[in-house]
Amino acid sequence: MKKPDPAVVQLVAAIDEAFDARAWHGTNLRGSLRGLTATQAAWRPGAGRHNIWEIVVHAAYWKYRVRRAVTGEERGAFPLKGSNWFARDRPEPLRWEQDLELLVDQHRGLRAAIESVAFARLGSAAGKRYTLGAMIRGIAAHDLYHAGQIQLLKRMQVTAGPRRGR
Repeated sequence: MKKPDPAVVQLVAAIDEAFDARAWHGTNLRGSLRGLTATQAAWRPGAGRHNIWEIVVHAAYWKYRVRRAVTGEERGAFPLKGSNWFARDRPEPLRWEQDLELLVDQHRGLRAAIESVAFARLGSAAGKRYTLGAMIRGIAAHDLYHAGQIQLLKRMQVTAGPRRGR
């Protein structure tokens, strides 16, 4: 069995730390979602603003997109119709749990794809502007960016009280 390339191992560690593994930087994406209800996830800070739930599905979608870049998979395999942002307005507990599972599933698929990538491919183009390695590093940064947004939205809910901004 071939030993995994250290660069690939580091990329997998980076996406895991940003998503659900213990890390020095604090809360990761999955940790920011722990214990949230569908009502909390659907809360909107104001009209035209994304809620936590929409950020979750957006993050799942981009994990799918990066996995596609890694594997060369054809477009259309994402389980939801649409792209990038998906409206989530009503607090539906079952749907919230399904979308959380979608996020986990997309992370697992991305992780498996990265584990199998050849080191030589990391410097290859994965689109018009970025290398495959840059996209993989970027998805880790994307998770942490949105984890911070979610932490802020949770704090805003506490200070806003029971009203629901729309």
